[in-house]
Amino acid sequence: MIDLPSLGTAIAERRKERGLRQIDLAQKAHVSRATIDALENGRLGELGIGKVIRILSALDLDLTVGEARKRRPTLDELMQEDQRDQSLGRQR
Repeated sequence: MIDLPSLGTAIAERRKERGLRQIDLAQKAHVSRATIDALENGRLGELGIGKVIRILSALDLDLTVGEARKRRPTLDELMQEDQRDQSLGRQR
């Protein structure tokens, strides 16, 4: 499960990959630049689902709903997660 600070980090990385400024993303997503800034810097307590979807959509990302894990991940699942992280430019 992803938390809001992790989502903000992923959004900041994608925005920068796309060469967008915060104001550019804010305009595309129809939110304020202050919202983008607070989200990316972990200062946002809550964010409505509509805003999340608009921000992700503006970055050509989507929100995926899946079954909550009630068990430890398999090696294959961990490897897939690592590949996704690498594709987003994240390092562990």
